[in-house]
Amino acid sequence: RPYTPMRGGLSNVWFDRFKISNDCPEHLDSIDTMCQVLTELIDDEVKSGIKKSRILIGGFSMGGCMAMHLAYRNHQDVAGVFALSSFLNKASAVYQVLQKSDGVLPELFQCHGTADELVLHSWGEETNSMIKSLGVSAKFLSFPDVYHELSKTELEKLKSWILTKLPGDTESQR
Repeated sequence: RPYTPMRGGLSNVWFDRFKISNDCPEHLDSIDTMCQVLTELIDDEVKSGIKKSRILIGGFSMGGCMAMHLAYRNHQDVAGVFALSSFLNKASAVYQVLQKSDGVLPELFQCHGTADELVLHSWGEETNSMIKSLGVSAKFLSFPDVYHELSKTELEKLKSWILTKLPGDTESQR
């Protein structure tokens, strides 16, 4: 898709951004289009017998942002959400939906490298604080000297969280 931060050049991104910043409007048209595509994938999994309470949604960078939009705006009945090196814009549509929510919300597991120069660590922290203030059980882990990348320790922590959220034999949990 065309990506505005690359002067409209084609890029493999989940959605468009007006700029890489947490202090600008979200490009909701492109986010909502991708939410529809991903909802179809979730619906297919449910039709095949997977309970939504056994589905985790997550990703790295834009994928984590996409996961938060998808889960908190459209699928609040999933098992959990993870976001690695990710953030939401300050006036995110996710926050607006969560302000009106009164049900149980999926837990958020969030990790971020302190040396990230593309997606600032402070943006991830702000996102986590805001999500928590709106009633989501959320964990935020910082990884010193990690840039905009995945680390082995981070992935081990994620694996542990996943196994806690989805314990047991997956076949018997269908």
